[in-house]
Amino acid sequence: MSDLSLVIEADASAVAATVANRLVERLCALQAEGQVPSLVLTGGTIADQVHRELAQAGGDLDWSRVELWWGDERFVPRDDPDRNEGQVRTTFLDQVGVDPARVHPMPASDQVPDIAAAAASYAEELARHTADSGDDAVFDIVMLGIGPDGHVASLFPGHANVHVKGRAVVAETSSPKPPPARLSMTYDVLNRGSELWVLAAGEGKAEAVARALGDGPVDQTPAAGVRGLDRTIWFLDTAAARQL
Repeated sequence: MSDLSLVIEADASAVAATVANRLVERLCALQAEGQVPSLVLTGGTIADQVHRELAQAGGDLDWSRVELWWGDERFVPRDDPDRNEGQVRTTFLDQVGVDPARVHPMPASDQVPDIAAAAASYAEELARHTADSGDDAVFDIVMLGIGPDGHVASLFPGHANVHVKGRAVVAETSSPKPPPARLSMTYDVLNRGSELWVLAAGEGKAEAVARALGDGPVDQTPAAGVRGLDRTIWFLDTAAARQL
């Protein structure tokens, strides 16, 4: 059972600053041990604030020695503004000196024949990365947001992908949030991080946060099913933590 902790800040800006600072600190520590850390990025409003904080962060972190992945993605053309990758590149990646060979975006709709091929392609890329991991963690940190409905990545309440086992990446073709076509890591992969960080801010997230931390059924609250192998941290503002 992984260690579970809550970090509660005054507002979304404070959450973003805390997450960015702790992320830089943790990645620097891993690099100091001679490792190339691996990080799964997420989308959403609070994540966007974190990325902007990271773009301004100083310190000794060498972003060219960090492996970057995405937990989910909108299946749209590569230059579509809805795409998580494009948002992250604009606010963060283009400014910190990443190594393109260590950046692993999910395929865009204009790069593969269809969404099934996209899911298979990303699963193959993950398999190459995890080939020698055995039962150990394959990511150092997995970051996720949570929706007001309790979804994480693009695993939505009541959708069949919540129950998928034995596959790394799934195609979601009827997302309740636009755009409808998305790719998502499954629990099999999301739960292979040494640490899993969930970010939430705003009163609109409070009920979903309470349900997730109350260990409700994942079919109703997918966020209840995510955890790190060693540590799970929920970074919340006071509004999102109001019902705890």
